[in-house]
Amino acid sequence: MLNPSSLVHPLNDPSLAADLDRLFEITASKRDIVAFTGAGISTESGIPDYRGPNGVWATQNPPTLGDFRSNPETRREYWENRFERYPVLASTRPNEGHIALTRLRKAGLLSYVITQNIDGLHQDAGIEPDRVLELHGTAREVKCLDCDRRWDAESIHQRQADGDMAPGCEVCGGPLRAATVLFGEPLPNGAIESGLEISRQCDLMLAVGSSLIVQPAAKIPLVAKRAGAALAILNLSETPLDAVADLVVRGPAGIILKTLAHRLVP
Repeated sequence: MLNPSSLVHPLNDPSLAADLDRLFEITASKRDIVAFTGAGISTESGIPDYRGPNGVWATQNPPTLGDFRSNPETRREYWENRFERYPVLASTRPNEGHIALTRLRKAGLLSYVITQNIDGLHQDAGIEPDRVLELHGTAREVKCLDCDRRWDAESIHQRQADGDMAPGCEVCGGPLRAATVLFGEPLPNGAIESGLEISRQCDLMLAVGSSLIVQPAAKIPLVAKRAGAALAILNLSETPLDAVADLVVRGPAGIILKTLAHRLVP
């Protein structure tokens, strides 16, 4: 994978500049753009790529729903780690990529963001919550795995700070965890169906910062393409859909989206 810091600024690199010109040409005639975003749009905010060198794939075994339910030690370690990590997550701010998409949304060009991310940064950047489809849930909420009652993450963090380091559900006593999708757990009810429907209606799909590997989410851009939309992939590394895309731009999401938004919305 390319290191964003090693890349020449797109405006000074002839190849990237040409790709940006082509991206502008493609998007300038579109009126229903959907962004499909992955971890690569949030790395510039300091959140590690899930599959990158500092992500969970490289640093630990990904958790499973079954293990979390059956193993008290797994739950204890999870909540101890979350207590340390949560303040960092809560203080993370949107970057130029998130802000650029919000600019397109406010201009009426972007209809939805479909995201694999759980960080809530699209909403923080100003996109309406009902226009952000979070395929893998959200770390901003905590849910009971038994009764599905939900709390905002800040209130559960405060319970930990007050001494309840392994909080359980106050209603049914069930186990709590972030309202995100674990391995072995289905996507939130209706999420993939909504994503597919949105993708069939757009005339341009911007796939930003996603490896386009994790299924079933990764089929959404392909469905858009097959339904007649243009597909532009903005990513640092190759993806399985590069061959069918109308355009592939290699570079950091922030500066590419910022440049595009500036040209589309002067």
